[in-house]
Amino acid sequence: MEVSLAILAMNKIRVLVALAVSCWFLRTSSQTNSPHRQFELHAEVPQFWSLVARDTKLETFATGFGFTEGPVWDASGFLYVSDETQNKIFRVYPGGRKEKVVSLGDPDGSTYDRQQRLLDCASALRAIIRIGTDGNYTVLTDRFEGKKFNSPNDVVIGPDGAIYFTDPTLDLPAGETQEIPFQGVYRLSENGEVRLLTKDLLQPNGLAFSPDGKRFYVDDSERKNVRVYDFLPDATLTNGRIFGDEQGAKGEGVPDGMKVDLQGNLFITGPKGVWVWDALGHHLGTIVMPEQPANIAWGDAGYGTLYVTAATSVYRLRTKTRGFLPYLAASSRAAHVSRR
Repeated sequence: MEVSLAILAMNKIRVLVALAVSCWFLRTSSQTNSPHRQFELHAEVPQFWSLVARDTKLETFATGFGFTEGPVWDASGFLYVSDETQNKIFRVYPGGRKEKVVSLGDPDGSTYDRQQRLLDCASALRAIIRIGTDGNYTVLTDRFEGKKFNSPNDVVIGPDGAIYFTDPTLDLPAGETQEIPFQGVYRLSENGEVRLLTKDLLQPNGLAFSPDGKRFYVDDSERKNVRVYDFLPDATLTNGRIFGDEQGAKGEGVPDGMKVDLQGNLFITGPKGVWVWDALGHHLGTIVMPEQPANIAWGDAGYGTLYVTAATSVYRLRTKTRGFLPYLAASSRAAHVSRR
């Protein structure tokens, strides 16, 4: 009996080690720094140039980070940036000045809610949190059906004002156990109810809504593809299907953060840089970045500038389009309803 228990214990350890190695590999491959890569614009079709000017220049907004994630532009003129290595969230100002907001273990994707309060996927806390301007934070949710989340990764506000987030195992804290036996995508309502939307992705990561609120996109860092679902009025998903593939060589990066413009085009980080797609799933072109990007955000007046968090730096690229901001759209819808 003791021998059998010992064998079972060893098998469990092997499974946990294999899981940790797998997650480390995926995360490392998506964060690989490519110091010799040159900024380039690769158009697959002429339509790409209607979104990005041929002569646009890539600017370094700030550098000297450990590993950047979670960019959110504030209209007062700064960018929130998560640093997963330094375990801090910063306000970053033009010229590169950094101001610490909060020290937090492994902060990841972020967004604003309808009241333009900062939300963050706190991987080490295995929670979705709301952060005040003073750096104090409130845990909004850290469990589903009594079990701890894996490591919430990215977050977006839905057309209904609810919070939608992914929960892969990519940043499951070392030494902690996965309690939920799958990697899900969830909805957190304003009254605190957590609902599972789908568990058919292996490592769900970046997510986004179409401007009309009828389609929901989420990428899978392990399968290296992007899925799209129809988003129904009751806030459920249906008709899940493959939107596009972002396959690349080992170490070139995997699908991660994504944002949408007002025309419904998608900008999704992937192998070598940021991949640009139209709403029908056609790959229009790729913005090749000096460092492997993890996430992106629209910023500046009119939201026509793409801010890219890429390894040790934050870059910005002026585009010919304008970004869709889900939290602003949800706020406008709520205001419209209240005036009725």
